[in-house]
Amino acid sequence: MKNMKIAIIGLGYVGLPLGVEFAKKYPVVGFDINQSRVSELQAGKDHTLEVDSKLLQNTLVNDIDDLKFRNGFLVSYDISDLQECNFYIITVPTPVDTFNRPILTPLIKASETVGGVIKKGDYIIYESTVYPGATEEDCLPVLEKISGLKLNKDFYLGYSPERINPGDKKHTVTKIKKVTSGSTKKAGEIIDSVYKSIISAGTHLAPSIKVAEAAKVIENSQRDINIAFVNELAKIFSIMNIDTQSVLDAAGTKWNFLHFKPGLVGGHCIGVDPYYLAQKAQELGYNPEIILSGRRINDSMGPFIADEVIKALINSGKPVKNSKVLVLGITFKENCPDIRNTGVIGVIHRLNDFGLNITVYDPWANPDEVNNEYGIKIINKPSKFKFDAIILAVAHNEFKELDIESLKKDKSSVVYDVKGFLENYTHKL
Repeated sequence: MKNMKIAIIGLGYVGLPLGVEFAKKYPVVGFDINQSRVSELQAGKDHTLEVDSKLLQNTLVNDIDDLKFRNGFLVSYDISDLQECNFYIITVPTPVDTFNRPILTPLIKASETVGGVIKKGDYIIYESTVYPGATEEDCLPVLEKISGLKLNKDFYLGYSPERINPGDKKHTVTKIKKVTSGSTKKAGEIIDSVYKSIISAGTHLAPSIKVAEAAKVIENSQRDINIAFVNELAKIFSIMNIDTQSVLDAAGTKWNFLHFKPGLVGGHCIGVDPYYLAQKAQELGYNPEIILSGRRINDSMGPFIADEVIKALINSGKPVKNSKVLVLGITFKENCPDIRNTGVIGVIHRLNDFGLNITVYDPWANPDEVNNEYGIKIINKPSKFKFDAIILAVAHNEFKELDIESLKKDKSSVVYDVKGFLENYTHKL
């Protein structure tokens, strides 16, 4: 495409890194309806820590006129700034509700926004995780209705699933192979070439949009199922008084053994994506037994860990009710500020059910976000308190330097290591 001008709709964990990389070669408008997020980025700061502040600051341009003369990244919540773009990439979240049903509202709203500004010859690419068929069955009608344009006659459609791994500084956006697709063969080739211009790991052009959608949704479903298997093993070996990690170490000496560890499964991908595929399968009359079974096992790990801690308290001679418990970590993974769909909440809720006093410490999490999302106030430092039980829930590097012994109320205090991260403690998953 000539005179390429890219729009990124949604500036979260996926959209921001993508926009910054594209801005090195193209004029890019990053759009988000969250004005506080836009203001933060305009100041050159990213609370998700996915993009280095200096890199972001060096990429930013001041206004839409700047993009007429040079490449760069304009961050905006003004829809009019999108009008000159011709390559639209939608990266909004696709969560599930309390009943684990897909919520497409952000995707539909983004489609309405883009439908209001696109023109003939434009390309619209979706990166948000969806079930196979959602791009063409749910999003396309919105685009056509709002714009008055027709697919493959006036504009072209594509799907290129995001593969961002929050907090991972090794597998960044340009270093992860990109799956692409288009509504026609030619559209697919053009879309693929645009992504290929920034993705050093290369691209894979899928034969259809539905294939690309399906590929994405099974990536995380497969990982979810594998983790569910070792989580079930952890439950079984707990009953048998066998150390799970020792079993995995022994089994892992075989060349084709898959190395997965038990633990809490959260985040916006693994804990959510399987439900998108399951929902679509059920709509078509098929009940996906393995996928949903894996989800049930992984969702049960929070209460299971809490129960193990309660058993350890009882065995140590401590009363359960009103015992003081320190939970180390509330983000969904280590060394990352992302609290979305964190599995630690399942542990906390179960402990609250038994009347324990819970204190949460996490140097990576934003206290306001945690309070707004979960109604939990996290502390700045745990050193002022003594606890009957300490649960290492997330393996942040900072916890390696923490003096665990100084936080114990007495010698009988329980230390439960969910991640196998600490040394010399027998209570672990």
